[in-house]
Amino acid sequence: MTKILNHLWRLWLFVLAFVLTITLGIPVYILSFNKKHYKYAYQFIRLWCFGIFYGMGFRYDLIKLSEQKMDKNIPYVFISNHTSIMDIMLVCILSPDHPICFVGKKELVKIPIFGTIYKRICVMVDRSSARSRADVYRRCAEKMEEGNSVAIFPEGGVPDDTSVLLDDFKDGAFILSSKHNSPIAVYTFIGLKEMFPFDNAKGHPGTVKVYFNGVIDTTHSPKDSKSISFEEIKKTLVKYSV
Repeated sequence: MTKILNHLWRLWLFVLAFVLTITLGIPVYILSFNKKHYKYAYQFIRLWCFGIFYGMGFRYDLIKLSEQKMDKNIPYVFISNHTSIMDIMLVCILSPDHPICFVGKKELVKIPIFGTIYKRICVMVDRSSARSRADVYRRCAEKMEEGNSVAIFPEGGVPDDTSVLLDDFKDGAFILSSKHNSPIAVYTFIGLKEMFPFDNAKGHPGTVKVYFNGVIDTTHSPKDSKSISFEEIKKTLVKYSV
């Protein structure tokens, strides 16, 4: 019975995403043609994320482990651990003052309707292509020069082995931060691995614990930034995971 309910719950996600994409996707698509209007398109994107996240029965509890404040007038590189597709919605919900451009998989462009909008607002990467991966830096730089922030999951994807607490970080987010003098905002998400895993027969609504680890300034080298952020997120996962 539980598996049936979970599959119905997942089906509800598709219905919800379809309705929200049709209603909110049109203004996003129109506004995306003018780069100066992305900050307005972003508000509709946030509404889409709120609709998906809350509509699936999720809530979040923000715990600040750092009292650092973020400057509304500068772009950031947002990073967190990655365990679920709901991580994407959560990053967006947490960032009302920093229009975010996501680095996403090229394969998602194939999704009807959603893919048309997705390719206009995201930096797409084909992870099987070294050329595509290298070009991400240039395209992200363009987005940041326009005043947008960038969200990258430095693990590069959700680990196939669910027992992995935190996978090794790739260099991209930290090189981007260093090259474009943008601080790194670090978050740790706890709970989504169990609440909304990629196994369609598992999961449940609930409250996600979000820990704000703080901001890593640009005085650090990419190597040091990667090491500091990895240790901060891992330490938080070890300490607060049930």
